[in-house]
Amino acid sequence: MKFLDEAKVYIESGAGGNGCVSFRREKFIEFGGPNGGDGGNGGDVIVEAVEGLNTLIDYRYQQHFKAGRGGNGMGQDRHGANGADKIMKVPVGTQIYEEDGETLLADLDKVGERVVLAHGGNGGFGNAHFKSSTNRAPRHANPGQPLEERTIRLRLKLIADAGVVGLPNAGKSTFLAAVSAAKPKIADYPFTTLHPQLGVFAVDGREFVLADLPGLIEGAHEGVGLGDRFLGHIERCRVLLHLVDGTSEDVVAAYKTVRGELEAYGEGLVGKPEILALSKVDAMTPEQIEAQVKVLKRAARRAPLVMSAHSREGVQQVLRALLQVIDDARELSGERPNQLPQSWQP
Repeated sequence: MKFLDEAKVYIESGAGGNGCVSFRREKFIEFGGPNGGDGGNGGDVIVEAVEGLNTLIDYRYQQHFKAGRGGNGMGQDRHGANGADKIMKVPVGTQIYEEDGETLLADLDKVGERVVLAHGGNGGFGNAHFKSSTNRAPRHANPGQPLEERTIRLRLKLIADAGVVGLPNAGKSTFLAAVSAAKPKIADYPFTTLHPQLGVFAVDGREFVLADLPGLIEGAHEGVGLGDRFLGHIERCRVLLHLVDGTSEDVVAAYKTVRGELEAYGEGLVGKPEILALSKVDAMTPEQIEAQVKVLKRAARRAPLVMSAHSREGVQQVLRALLQVIDDARELSGERPNQLPQSWQP
């Protein structure tokens, strides 16, 4: 399934049904009186966050959504049928914006959350509604209220506990494949990963979700390479895993490039807790590892972890470091940690 995280759709609620002008005409009833029924209400357009979806691909092939129109009232005091609601199902983490893409209407970050974006019109009153002691034969009814229409933008921001960032070919997808059941594409050329990938990790009887993003390069915030729009998927992450390729010629430049792009993007990413790790150490000698750790520690002002997703060296230490930050964040927010079943074995 192709990954799609943005969509523009047109929505239209249902108009209300018209009220009816009618009178009783039974035999032997001389003054039957009014019996025109009310019109039905138009349907609403509702957006609901559901489980089992992780892309907005459904809205690539259908961009128009219309709720049902209310039925007209009829004689014999018959009420018009209410129009059917139109429910649009989206992944958890979807944000809804006005057509300008800047005005936020709703942020659906929990399963089952829903929002009404276009209300259906109320049905008009039939002439039976207007009868009174002084107006026994009203000959007018109300029309139904008009529909609502608008164009909205859907923007998906994946729900993940941690996010992996780094330059292209820093080993992000290899790390994802090594510690989860995800199967991202892995190759030796830049921008192998074109779309965010999610994986579920388990460590010490606990589990969490990690998002692997396409690589960043210098100038990504200006649209260079794949740009930085995928960084929106880690805005909700509690911690970032910053992988730096230990085999690169200048690990300091690699580190500062990514940090610079995070700062240029904004949205608080540069201030998020970060676990720094030197990757691909299986292809390095102990002397090279020591030298790269030393210069990277001086630039980042903290010692990086050392790991290799290929040989799994240091992977558990990285996962435990991520889990510690996630636990601290959950404790502050009052959330319960995700526990695996007791039968689970590492």
